[in-house]
Amino acid sequence: MKRIESFCVNHDTLTPGMYLSRTDGDTVTYDIRMVVPNAGTYLENDGIHTFEHLFATYVRNSADSDKIIYVGPMGCRTGFYFITRDTLSKQRAVELVQETCNFIKNFEGQIPGSSRIECGNYLDHSLPKAKQYAQNLSAVLCGWTAEQMVYPQ
Repeated sequence: MKRIESFCVNHDTLTPGMYLSRTDGDTVTYDIRMVVPNAGTYLENDGIHTFEHLFATYVRNSADSDKIIYVGPMGCRTGFYFITRDTLSKQRAVELVQETCNFIKNFEGQIPGSSRIECGNYLDHSLPKAKQYAQNLSAVLCGWTAEQMVYPQ
């Protein structure tokens, strides 16, 4: 079997940031790396779960909602995949993630989609952790540009 592209990225050189993972036809996959891989600190399930609910809610309600395909956490708990249509510019994708971080950092109230009826693991949420993850990512992406979306060698 062919090795998938994401397994070809050298995780020993990867640092937090936003990277262009791949382009497939009219879809673009971004690697939003939130912690250093294999460094012993990982995103915790309850925080990443809440971050996912808020991230997906924000981008799917943005002016760019028709360009959003998917938002989801990586199984390794070091970040998220963000999949968009190629009609969303790379720089706008960065801006949208930055806006999302601001939304999450300032969010108050009931987490969207977190009731028992709406969520398959409704008890596993942490708004304080999601806010901290957003704060950390926001600091990393401050001033980030599309030109920086290249994986380190």
